[in-house]
Amino acid sequence: MASQLSAGPEGDKIVRRKLSEQVLDRLREMIRGGELRPGDAMPSERALMERFGVGRPAVREALQSLHNSGLITINHGERSRVNEITAGTVLDRSDEIARLLLDAVPSNLEHLKQARRMFELGIVRIAAEKASSDDVAELRDLVARQRSLLGKDALPFIETDMAFHARIAEIVDNPIIAAVSVAMLRWLFEYHTALLHWSGKEEVTLTEHERIVDLIEARDPEGAVAMMQAHLDRSLELYARSEGAARP
Repeated sequence: MASQLSAGPEGDKIVRRKLSEQVLDRLREMIRGGELRPGDAMPSERALMERFGVGRPAVREALQSLHNSGLITINHGERSRVNEITAGTVLDRSDEIARLLLDAVPSNLEHLKQARRMFELGIVRIAAEKASSDDVAELRDLVARQRSLLGKDALPFIETDMAFHARIAEIVDNPIIAAVSVAMLRWLFEYHTALLHWSGKEEVTLTEHERIVDLIEARDPEGAVAMMQAHLDRSLELYARSEGAARP
């Protein structure tokens, strides 16, 4: 009796990949391997066609995919160039996804607030251990700048508030931590009710910021963490979705 071959799993099927996908893989490998470095001009379309033995459509589609993913920048009339990839550029490209995540599942806003709280408490501890006199001076300048904005438009006040927290993260001297800190502040910014009206607690915020700087300067990690915790427990209540608010 002739044996019958039963149908195998989907993974057994041989799929013919598009030429553009294969070109894309080769270009990514050129970037990962260092053949193409940040700032380098990409080879011309003709050079890539000859190197890979493919037509212009496959090359153009692959280049567009690299551009869409942020690996290169395409400027019409100029050669495409390889971008420098940092933690900041990666997280910048996740902004739209973060907005969708926060909109789709309201509880994610609370999760983000909790994550930011845990993150900032760890950051301020390290900042209090290693901040230089220049770091402290820049933090005091930001507090002074924020105070000068009292009674004016809310937006610059909030932006300076964000800059204050971002500057503390920079003291850690870890680019990934700094980038994540800025990203979380940016995502929370979208739901800050003070974009629409003053909260009435601006003076309290400034006093807390000043106290945080004092404790960082005094190299008091425990005190800085306690003060930051009290500050966040109070101020994070401002990060709430406003009904009918126009999105920035």
